[in-house]
Amino acid sequence: MPRTTQILCASTLYGAATLAAAIDSGLFAEPDRRVLLVFNNSQTPETTPALDEMPGFAPLRDHFDDVLSWNEAIRPFHPGAWTPRPDDIPLFERYLRLLWDLGDDRVQLVLESIQVTPALTVAQLFTDASIEVYADGLMSYGPTRNKIDPLVGTRVRRLLHLDLVPGLTPMLLTEFDVPAQLVPTPAFLKVMGELTEAVPELPAVPDNAALLLGQYLSALNVLSAKEEEDLHVRMMRGAVERGHRTVVFKPHPTAPARYSRALETEAARLGVALVVLDTPVLAEVLFEKTRPGLVVGCFSTALFTASAFYELPVARAGTEQLLERLTPYQNSNRVPVVLADAVLEDLEGRKGEEPVPADTLGSLVTAVGFVMQPQIHTALRPAAERYLAQHLGPRTQRYVKRKRLTSLGLPGGLPERLAFLPRSTTARRVVRRARALRKAVKR
Repeated sequence: MPRTTQILCASTLYGAATLAAAIDSGLFAEPDRRVLLVFNNSQTPETTPALDEMPGFAPLRDHFDDVLSWNEAIRPFHPGAWTPRPDDIPLFERYLRLLWDLGDDRVQLVLESIQVTPALTVAQLFTDASIEVYADGLMSYGPTRNKIDPLVGTRVRRLLHLDLVPGLTPMLLTEFDVPAQLVPTPAFLKVMGELTEAVPELPAVPDNAALLLGQYLSALNVLSAKEEEDLHVRMMRGAVERGHRTVVFKPHPTAPARYSRALETEAARLGVALVVLDTPVLAEVLFEKTRPGLVVGCFSTALFTASAFYELPVARAGTEQLLERLTPYQNSNRVPVVLADAVLEDLEGRKGEEPVPADTLGSLVTAVGFVMQPQIHTALRPAAERYLAQHLGPRTQRYVKRKRLTSLGLPGGLPERLAFLPRSTTARRVVRRARALRKAVKR
């Protein structure tokens, strides 16, 4: 009987920690060999450390028999761009079996982000492997980003996820009736504690400091570099207004240095201390080592781990701008932004920005998920119609686009008798003339 090799894939230290917690919890059958396959998906992986080179990885290493690199296997191609031609799949599977000493092993895959490369590529190369998926963040609460080939989707047995939003069930892969299973929070916290102990000493941070989480949104073409700098400054001002005199900024590992300089200028103007953490560590390490008085971000998963797992006060900023900017509407970051906007406290405490009622959150995500992927989740239309008919108002209108509601014939869209207007050449001509006249008058 062939031996069994379990290949667990990860692109982030957070994902690897989730896998370690699942292993410690006995959620995987014990294989003959357990391999961690590392993806380095950064824009320039040659200059960015992979997760197994980051501070704190050492205790995670003990959970696996081997650590392999996907980047090394497909060099010089980039993991996010390379896929084999269909006719070459048998050839590449033989190549990987030889390279990784798999022989005739029965392969089991544990993947993240299965809807895109490189995870999808690995699933396609090992055509007979069973698949389990784990969630590396908030995207699992939204619908599957792309329509997955049934030859891959029907092989997925379950979705493992952390309880980041208590009471909310992931929507990812539900079109294939994939059941969701929780990774126990105590196991994850135990792994994070071990990881934290292995991290070198960090700069001293006073009590009651505010921690700002950078995400490098301009790299996603959501904000411009200037707009993202302004967002960080806005976070700092909000934290200072709440009484914090020390601000810790954790930039994204690939963010430009000027982001820190903009904050340094603002900190000097406000008369507060600024600590910039250049060490590439997980935010959860800071939660354990420094216990910040406030964690501020946009829609980072770390905001939810801070709140749900570490019981730290959190606040969000900039989500309303991102909800407007995310394109296309199906953008897989939409549900994470919706969750941050709907669940977390507004940093500036503005009126009308209170969290949505907890008992409507699941229905809200269902409605947004249907509007994002109506062809994949046709069965969700009645639930989406009910939510939109009952709860669409000033607080929730930002989560759905009127144009999209109109095209889908959902509550909140334009009435049917007026639906022709966006497509009417006469209407567009009148609008152009009105705009031209207004500009001429201003001159």
